[in-house]
Amino acid sequence: MASIRQLNTKHWQVQIRRLGLKPISKTFINKDTAIKWANITESEIDRGIYLNRDEAERITFSELIKRYSKEVTPLKKSSGRELSRLKKLDHFFGPYTLARLQSSMVAEYRDRRLSEGLSGSTVVKDLNTLSHIINTAIKEWDCHIPINPVKNIRRPRLNPSRTRRLYHQEEQILLAACREHSLMMEAIVLFAIETAMRLSEMIHLEWSDIDLLKNTATLHTTKNGEVRQVPLSRKAKELLNKLPRHIESQRIFWRWKTPSGFEASWQRVVKKSNLVDFRFHDLRHEATSRLFEKGLSMMEVSLITGHKTLQMLKRYTHLDAQDIAQKLNYK
Repeated sequence: MASIRQLNTKHWQVQIRRLGLKPISKTFINKDTAIKWANITESEIDRGIYLNRDEAERITFSELIKRYSKEVTPLKKSSGRELSRLKKLDHFFGPYTLARLQSSMVAEYRDRRLSEGLSGSTVVKDLNTLSHIINTAIKEWDCHIPINPVKNIRRPRLNPSRTRRLYHQEEQILLAACREHSLMMEAIVLFAIETAMRLSEMIHLEWSDIDLLKNTATLHTTKNGEVRQVPLSRKAKELLNKLPRHIESQRIFWRWKTPSGFEASWQRVVKKSNLVDFRFHDLRHEATSRLFEKGLSMMEVSLITGHKTLQMLKRYTHLDAQDIAQKLNYK
């Protein structure tokens, strides 16, 4: 049975003691509220569903973000981009305690970000980060709330997948601009087309990862965290042989330390090329599409690119119903 007493401050204090459970204590302004809370809490204890919400009612979301950015974010490969998202989340949710977070507040944040012109994909990443912070607080930091408020809201529609190809004339113009910039800029663009590697994978690639006898490159820093071996074409090997090595760094494309550092150089090249709506990641799409055009199977392409599902690779095949019909009717 809960113990309820009035303090010198005129507030009412509830104390609940149960065998095998830490003493629970909470203070209220009036007696009726104290009795109601005591009845609900004892009922939850009896049913085995009680969760101590004191920490969730005390800690602000700003404090959660600060802890998350120190303990969780540094473990992620995209930590730099996540820190930017955390600042946005902190600006909106920071003053509120975790217990006060509601689905309507999350929906308001979603709508505000969309009204600022952000894509659905970007806002979904925001919501995924917000949800992970809350789940981490619930599972690991004893911040108990009945349900993650992000779970109940509608997610924005994702943008259609990009299918930007690099046409032959565009490629020649782009490579000419790359040569004006540097030998290494031209090399990394051609290497991307030959291997379908991501920019981050190439930036972290070292000479010790290259086996010229087996014609392979071993990627240790990949998006999904799994080590991947990529076969090297004759042209890819020729590109590597022409590259100058750095005296101190073992990285192949040592000119840039990070993908974000590379971006400034890339933007200058694209501007000089006058390419419309073209991103460096589109080179991976181009390379993957060319692998299919060379006649490689879905499994062979997935081994090179690291894609895990047919759905992820399907958009690179550019299959045409007319072409398939000709195959079906071929005699």
